[in-house]
This record gives sequence, structure tokens and C-alpha cells, in this order.
Amino acid sequence: MLKFEGNARHSAGTVVLLHAFPLSAAMWGPQRALLEAEGYGVVAPHVYGFDGSPSMPGWNMDDYARDLAELLDSLGCESVTVVGLSMGGYQAFSFWRLFPERTASLVLCDTRANGDTPEARQQRQEFRTAVETKGAVEAADRMVPNFFTRQTCDADPEMLSMVREIIIRQTATDISEAMRAIAERPDSSGLLPTITCPVLFLNGDADTVTTPEAAASMHAMTPGSKLSILTGAAHLSNLEQPDLFNRLLLEHLQTL
Repeated sequence: MLKFEGNARHSAGTVVLLHAFPLSAAMWGPQRALLEAEGYGVVAPHVYGFDGSPSMPGWNMDDYARDLAELLDSLGCESVTVVGLSMGGYQAFSFWRLFPERTASLVLCDTRANGDTPEARQQRQEFRTAVETKGAVEAADRMVPNFFTRQTCDADPEMLSMVREIIIRQTATDISEAMRAIAERPDSSGLLPTITCPVLFLNGDADTVTTPEAAASMHAMTPGSKLSILTGAAHLSNLEQPDLFNRLLLEHLQTL
């Protein structure tokens, strides 16, 4: 069963936090603190092989969604708000498609609905080969500079070190498997017009990995959804602008 961080008690409802690649649920520290203080249950699972979750060769996004549902069953959580950032957004799409009746709402952060182009898949395979050859430090070297704005990179080396440490403690094999699952994910664009639960899109204004324009396009395709662009944030908007991210998340939850 997936290992998770958090406290599943749900006096005010339960929020599932699905993390980005190649991090673990440790990236959700500012959100866990807020949600638990506000009385929400929090379930922040680690992806396969990361920070104590069992490895699963050949896994895909639907596998993860099904195992997440099994974890929620074990915790007595029937309906949840799913918050997914980047890779976590891909998993959130799978969870909605397989378990719409269990999805109270979706918060899709710095992610995209479309699948990879052949060129993007080739780049991901090159990434996998490099990580398998050079180790997890190669993933950190490639990814961390893309996660934050230049201002944060210059002003907050401790945050960069924290994120880097999360990455390098994972195995190269598990990082490679997660990248393969990302490359093979289905195109979820067709799901957007079918989503009937409340949806909030959050995106950093300086995100070059999943751009604000991509978030606006998804918002336009999702009936009744809301979109907020976070000023001064790149890809890991929850860490770079935690106060603003938390305020928007809490406002969304309070409308349910």
C-alpha cells in the first residue's frame, strides 16, 4: 500500500495532495500545516518507490489512481478533494476518470491535460537514460533550476537545497519509472468538458514547464472552473508562493 504523510481525520473534509516529479509528498509541508490547522484531513501519498512507498515496475497513472482509492478505503475516506501539481495533476485526471463519485473537487496546479508529443517522449527517454547512468543527482541537476524563478534561486538557497535533497534520496530506478509513466500518460484533454465537480486551476505566472497559457486553455474547456495565476511563482507554486497558494486553496475548499 502507498505510504503517505498527513492525518486522515476529516471533520471538515479530506484533501489529497499529489506531488510533482521527481519529488515526494514532503513538498506539501506548507499546505499540510494550513489544512490540518483548519480541521481538514490530509492524505499526501508518495508515488511508487519514493520515500517509503513500494516500488512498482511498469506502473501507469491508472494504477496509481486505483491504489490511491484503496488507500482512501483503508482510511475510511469516501469523497475527497484532489490537489495535484504537475505529475500529481496527471494522477488527478486518472482519479476523476475512474472515481468521479469520490471526487468532491479538483485543484489542478501547474499541470497540463494533453499528452506528450513524439519529440517530448524522446526527450523524456534521454532524461531516463541520463538518470539511470549518472544517478538521482542528474535528475536534481536538470529539474531544480526549472522549478523556481531566478529571484527565488538567488534569494532562497535553503529552499533549493530542501527540494534537491528530496530528489537525491530517491533511487535512479524509481525516478526513471516515474518519468516513463509520465511519458506514457493518456491525453486527458477530452476529460475537461466532462468534469462536473468544482475545479480550480492554479499556475505560476513564471512557469515555463506548464505555462499560464496552458492553464488558461484548460480553464476555458472546463465548465464552471476557476483560474488563478500566482504572481512571482514558477513551477512549484505551492512552495514559492505558499501564502497565496494556501489562501486560494482554502477559499476554494470553503465554497464546497
